[in-house]
Amino acid sequence: MHVFVQIPCLNEAKTLPMVMERMPKSIPGVDRLDVMIVDDGCTDDTVAVARALGIRHIVHHSGTMGLARAFRDGVDYALKHGADIVVNTDGDNQYPSERIGDLVRPIIEGKADIVVGDRQTDTIKEFGPFKKLMQRFGSWVVNAAAGGTHIPDAASGFRAYSKRALIQLNILTEFSYCMETIIQAGYKRIAITSIPIVTNPKTRNSRLFHNIFEHMGKSAGAIVRSFLMFRAHTVFTWSAIVPGLLAAIIFIRYLTFFFAGQGRGHMQSLLLGVMLFIWMVISLLLLIISEVMRTQRKLQEDQLERVKEIEYSPAARALWGGTLHQDAADPQQSCAEWKATR
Repeated sequence: MHVFVQIPCLNEAKTLPMVMERMPKSIPGVDRLDVMIVDDGCTDDTVAVARALGIRHIVHHSGTMGLARAFRDGVDYALKHGADIVVNTDGDNQYPSERIGDLVRPIIEGKADIVVGDRQTDTIKEFGPFKKLMQRFGSWVVNAAAGGTHIPDAASGFRAYSKRALIQLNILTEFSYCMETIIQAGYKRIAITSIPIVTNPKTRNSRLFHNIFEHMGKSAGAIVRSFLMFRAHTVFTWSAIVPGLLAAIIFIRYLTFFFAGQGRGHMQSLLLGVMLFIWMVISLLLLIISEVMRTQRKLQEDQLERVKEIEYSPAARALWGGTLHQDAADPQQSCAEWKATR
C-alpha cells in the first residue's frame, strides 16, 4: 500500500515546517509513505524549504493556477508514481498532520473510497455565528445535490482518496474541488465517509476568497454547475411536472365554465393554461436532450476511466522507464521528466 500526501502550496515557507513537524513517518498497513508539494507559483522560499525538509516530490506551476488545478496535477503525479491512496492537506497548517493515519484507515480497511476530515465547524473559535450557519447550510446543500451523502463538513480540504475513486472522478471546476468531488461521489455511488478532527490555530487568512460572501458566491456556482452536469434531468422533470399539473387544473376549470356557458369570461385562464402547457412541452424536450447527453457523458467517462487505468498501471510506468525515476538522486530530474509527459 503506497500513500502519497500532497500539499498544495502558495508561499507557505513559514508554515510548511509546521505541517511537516507532525507528519507521520509510517502508518500501520502502509508500505510506503511519500510527501509531495504542488508549487502553485510560489514567489518565496517554499520550494527550498521543502527540499530542506526532505520532500523529494515537487510539482511546479509557472504561475498561480488555483487550488483545483493544483489538486488535479498533484493527483496525476501521485498516480503516475504508483499511489494507492492520495491524501490532501493544506500548507497553512490548518489540518492536523498527525491524523493522516486515521484519515486513510477506512480506505485501508475497505470501508470507503473517500474520507473527509470533519473540522466540527461549530467548535472553531475563528468562525462567527453567521459563518457557522452558512457552513452547515452549504454542507446540507452539497449533500442534497449529491443525492443523499452525509458529509458534515463539505468544504474541508483534509481528505483521502483511493486510487479507484480518483480514476472515477473528473475535476472540472477552477475554484475548489471539495464540493464537486462530493457531488460526483454521490452520483457515481463512490463510498464516502468522514472522521472528526480538530484544526490547528489559524496562521493566515484564506487565499481562495476575500470574504464569506465571495466564498458563498463561488461555492454556489460550483454546486449549481456540478448539480446540472449530473442531475439536470431532475430539474427538467420537475420543470415539466409542475407546469403540466397547473395547466391541467386551469384547463379543467376553463372547461367547467365553458360547458356552463361562461367560457367567454375566462379567456385569460385559457391563455395561461396554454402558456404553461408550452412550458411543459419545452421542458420535456430539454429532458429528452439531457437524458441523451447524460448517456453520452456516461459512455465517455467509462472510456476515460479505462484510459486512466491503463495510464496509471504498473505496465505503463515500466514503459516510461521504471517509475519516472522516483528514486533518482536529483529530484529535478523526476519533475522534469514528469512535466515532459504532460
